Amino acid sequence: MKLSQFKFKLPDERVALYPAHRAFTNDDGTVDRIFNRDQCRLMVLHRKSRQIDLFKKDADGNATDEPLTFRNVIDYFDEGDTFIFNDTKVFPARLYGTKEKTDAKIEVFLLRELNEELRLWDVLVEPARKIRIGNKLFFDGDGPMVAEVIDNTTSRGRTLRFLYDCPHDEFKQELFELGEPPLPRYIVERREAEADDVVQFQTIYAKNEGAVTAPSTGLHFSRELMKIMEIRGFNFAFLTVHLSLGSFDPIEVEDLTKHKMNSEQMVIPKECCDLVNSTKQSGHRVCAVGVSTARATESAVGTDGMLKEYDGWTNKFIFPPYDFGLSNALISNFYHPESTMLMVTAAFGGYELVMEAYNTALENNFNFGCYGDAMLILDD
Repeated sequence: MKLSQFKFKLPDERVALYPAHRAFTNDDGTVDRIFNRDQCRLMVLHRKSRQIDLFKKDADGNATDEPLTFRNVIDYFDEGDTFIFNDTKVFPARLYGTKEKTDAKIEVFLLRELNEELRLWDVLVEPARKIRIGNKLFFDGDGPMVAEVIDNTTSRGRTLRFLYDCPHDEFKQELFELGEPPLPRYIVERREAEADDVVQFQTIYAKNEGAVTAPSTGLHFSRELMKIMEIRGFNFAFLTVHLSLGSFDPIEVEDLTKHKMNSEQMVIPKECCDLVNSTKQSGHRVCAVGVSTARATESAVGTDGMLKEYDGWTNKFIFPPYDFGLSNALISNFYHPESTMLMVTAAFGGYELVMEAYNTALENNFNFGCYGDAMLILDD
């Protein structure tokens, strides 16, 4: 397929800047928000019948005028079905510092730690043109955190050595206290990160630290919803994909077969495989929560349709047409035009049906992006 086939007009007002919430304006003009993870809107696609559900149904199965919310996702599953979650944990990757001598403000986006002993980090800097090898960056005003640029890696990429003499755990704690939640650029260009984002831009089941962006579909799951799912007899399987910024990199080729994804570290443990495989063998549904989970499982599914243990990296790029070997249900968000996440969704649900659903979403004022609304795709 071609990149241009995934192009559509997304108005700015349809990109969610906050998760689902109720807002209250105070007398002084400030706004308080009460967040409800599982109260975003939900669209359900049935890929065989090509039916699209937007509204709840009454006892007779007729559509009402009440929109589906994410909590209704459980009404489409049965006892014994399994949901696969990505339990990566986002760290506060975005820092702001100043350049020595000029005091120019510099954004530093932490990507990964390269060497614990030497305090080496792979980072992105903005504006990159001002940062050269040998420059020193100072963080937190007169605080002790200082970094030296020791290498250029890409046009915006640098290797930093943090000059901080203390035990590694203490250094990392101090470093992360300087950072803020790494919200996507399309949000921070319109508002600053806030205290609420520390909680909201993290799944409730996050466990293994290493991601620089959140697995956004998982953000819709609340503790209350997962407790209800547990009571209903649903199974939870967990794998880890440490999300990089690769999914946000613009695709620069029209022929999608020529695009190369950045590699991401992933681990699929035996416990996850055993639960998922027994679910498949018993004839129950396996639902991938998010496109990162779908990419991971497709990187490790065998020719027999069973999930295999995995500990390594994946750069798997999925776009239509593609036959999924493992999951028979997928939960996703609504993504930006020409994004790799949209392509995975279209590969699972079918290009024509998913693009029709996106048009329907725009017509019905659904919200897009990591804090936006959700889509469930079923194989029926």
